[in-house]
Amino acid sequence: MKTSAADAAKKLYREAVVIDSLNVSNWDSPAVFQSLHTGGLTAINATVATWENYQETLDNIAAWFRRLREYNDILVQVKTAKEILQAKKDGRVGIIFGSQNASPIENDLDRLALFHALGMRVIQLTYHERNLLGNGCWERRDDGLSNFGVDAVREMNALGILIDLSHVGDRTSLEAIELSDKPVAITHANARSYFDHPRNKTDDAIKLLGERRGVIGATSITSFLPSQFESTLEDYVDAIDDMVERVGVDHVGVGTDFTQDQQESFWRYIGSQQGTKYPSTFVDAAVRYDQLPMSPRGFETPDKFPDLGYALLNRGYNPDDVTKILGGNWLRLFREIWGE
Repeated sequence: MKTSAADAAKKLYREAVVIDSLNVSNWDSPAVFQSLHTGGLTAINATVATWENYQETLDNIAAWFRRLREYNDILVQVKTAKEILQAKKDGRVGIIFGSQNASPIENDLDRLALFHALGMRVIQLTYHERNLLGNGCWERRDDGLSNFGVDAVREMNALGILIDLSHVGDRTSLEAIELSDKPVAITHANARSYFDHPRNKTDDAIKLLGERRGVIGATSITSFLPSQFESTLEDYVDAIDDMVERVGVDHVGVGTDFTQDQQESFWRYIGSQQGTKYPSTFVDAAVRYDQLPMSPRGFETPDKFPDLGYALLNRGYNPDDVTKILGGNWLRLFREIWGE
């Protein structure tokens, strides 16, 4: 890249709102927060729960409040689109509390209001398997939303909590998109017809999501890319290209699913049935996921985010479309769901 082009790319990235719609890194690692800040991230959807129950999730949120005090110079909790823009202005990384499962509410819908009051703004309906709301992508039968799940979707709409469908089963995903009065998200997945993996989403779900003004975060996790553990940054841009062709540039964002500094215990936990039985039916117990390159070469950690901006420009996207993919589309959706 010529110097003038490189300077233009740096300027574009510096001015853009950059949002990663899913990061599930080791929050007890200081290197994670430094990487986010070095990479110039405006905001991330930070996972505070996967299999956790009500009390465990409250404990995780309490730990997050401690981290926000400790790293106050580079991190700030954000709950509205306006607060995300303020984080950008202040040069801090906005932390969005998100849950990858509805398990924290257990069987009490009133807890949705409590978690919303604590700042949780994204909740995935199910994680891998069946819960009280519906089915996950690894469940043995493809059933849809339960009665409780229907009520939960309506309550999340009323509260202003973004519904996430990334790990959700096919039928439950379609029913949630159809039932929701507001646009929903797939924060971190690719198309199953692009790479056949149960966690990637069907063409029908992606199409309907776009028609209902939702956003999908193309994910960089290597196990969902055709080149698998040999994937590079360019392979990830291929996945973004594929998603743009499917649903249009106004409905595509970035959802890395970064797992920076996570240890074997993390992989065993998320790979357990209901978070307790390991090995589950959907993981290979012989594989050490903590020893595999789960992010593409050249895009391993958040500090490499500026390189994604350059790569998108080099691929031929115009500056306006690059800013949409990097975070503008997520900001638009957040504004619609959460308000200012």
